[in-house]
Amino acid sequence: MELRRTLWSAFQIAIVVVILALLVGQVLGQPILLSFVTSESMEPTIDVGDGFVAVPPELADDVDEGDVIVFESEEIQGGGLTTHRVVDVTDEGYITQGDNNPFTDQDGGEPPVSEAEVKAVAWRPGGSVLTIPFLGAAILWIQSAVRSLQIWLAQIFGSRAFLGLQGVGYLLLGVSVVLYAVAGRFESDQQRSRDRSRDTGTSAYKLMGVLTLVVIAGVTASMIVPAGAQEFGIISAEFQSDSPTVIEQGSTESLNYTVQNTGVIPTVVFLEPTGERIDAQPRQLSVEGRSAATVEVTISAPEETGQYRAFVQQYRYLRVLPTPVIERLYRLHPWTPIIVINLLVAVPFYLVGIWLLGGGRLRERSRTRGSWWSS
Repeated sequence: MELRRTLWSAFQIAIVVVILALLVGQVLGQPILLSFVTSESMEPTIDVGDGFVAVPPELADDVDEGDVIVFESEEIQGGGLTTHRVVDVTDEGYITQGDNNPFTDQDGGEPPVSEAEVKAVAWRPGGSVLTIPFLGAAILWIQSAVRSLQIWLAQIFGSRAFLGLQGVGYLLLGVSVVLYAVAGRFESDQQRSRDRSRDTGTSAYKLMGVLTLVVIAGVTASMIVPAGAQEFGIISAEFQSDSPTVIEQGSTESLNYTVQNTGVIPTVVFLEPTGERIDAQPRQLSVEGRSAATVEVTISAPEETGQYRAFVQQYRYLRVLPTPVIERLYRLHPWTPIIVINLLVAVPFYLVGIWLLGGGRLRERSRTRGSWWSS
């Protein structure tokens, strides 16, 4: 019985994690674990509404011709996340095309896709994309229902706290508490003896687990949402100009780029220019809470005239560890500091919560006892 209950709880947690990953990925504009398509452009490889495993580009091999990527488009359907196949690799970027489209995205006006714009790579075990039928359709329905519920709650309580990623966390917490409380109240007495009656109620461990997941989602979002690729569009011209983005062919121009920290916790920022035509100094800086720092970006115009794009990839980490430690973790892998910082925040939060709640289960008591809940 205990094994069955443990497996069922693990299955429930897995489902919640998958749904949360998809919902948060949509909010962040960054696929997490899974993604899905909403158009017919990738048929018959990926049908409308089908999901697939989205591997972060940092963990995938170098993108090559034939790979299916998720990238931040500029022109396709007004811009946004797009899933298409790489059909060619050029010095300017990747040439992409939907398997069901008669022409490439670049023939339709989309600029070549840079490495900084690649958000994920579809997992292709054996050379074919592993699809999950109807996953996207289910998630779109859940996403629509969640958004409607968030808007309704925001209107009822007159607070924007119920909107966005923070609101999703509040909803998950509230639904989990309600489900555990209902399950504890209506669980059949025939399945439990009087000696085990103390086990009814809301599990403190599960409650703190849900709270910890909410905290992790918030901490991760605070580092991922402000980060990403900063695009600098330039024009290589035959003449000099006062505009820093209009550069005489074959020459260089410098401009100031502001890195802001709107949060209250100091942040360590790493900048990685992509390509040979752009540089940024300094490449590592620490920005205090509610402040900003200035970075000098130097861009070189090619000999050929025309419009070009250059990118600076930004990685941000909460300074809850000494800066040298964050730097060493970052050198191992850009995701390593995020994992370590989440553990540093989540583990004490969970343990202190369990200590305060006393472990076991939170049982509903009679009103005559003077309180609703006790541990």
